[in-house]
Amino acid sequence: MLKKRNIHLSPQEYLKDLGRKLYIKITEVIQAEINEIEEEDCIKYIYNLVVNRTYDGYQTEVKTIYEQLQQELNIPIKPASNKWDRLYNVDFYIEINGKYIGLQIKPISYENTPEIHNWKQWLSKTHRKFEEEQGGKVFIVFSVKKDNKKKIYNTEIIEEIKKEIDRLKKSS
Repeated sequence: MLKKRNIHLSPQEYLKDLGRKLYIKITEVIQAEINEIEEEDCIKYIYNLVVNRTYDGYQTEVKTIYEQLQQELNIPIKPASNKWDRLYNVDFYIEINGKYIGLQIKPISYENTPEIHNWKQWLSKTHRKFEEEQGGKVFIVFSVKKDNKKKIYNTEIIEEIKKEIDRLKKSS
């Protein structure tokens, strides 16, 4: 918000004065603050961003699964191994009669919900491989933050998972 301009200055002079003040802020104040940043500050920032926030995000997703999906399905859900995570893009699994259902958890915001179909397309090849090798389908569970709490966005997936559980129970 602009301050009331000095009535003694013309509009052009006033704008020039504001421009000069901005120049001083950029070249002296901000530049001095930038010069105080050290390499270690940047390393700590990146470490915090990647490690801590990624870990916090993962923990939130784990809570989404265990508190909501496992309760809804009333069946144990286990974390997938690193090998399965890399090979099949599977975060969790459900074992039914020696076959496995894979679960991939993806956090989204309401702004990027149109991207859901892209995730399904990008992961379809590894998920087909999982189904061929492990016997069960892989389901992508999208989570959103609503009312400051993680919720399953695509709740219809729960019925699809239940149908797959029933299919695998009957196939033995």
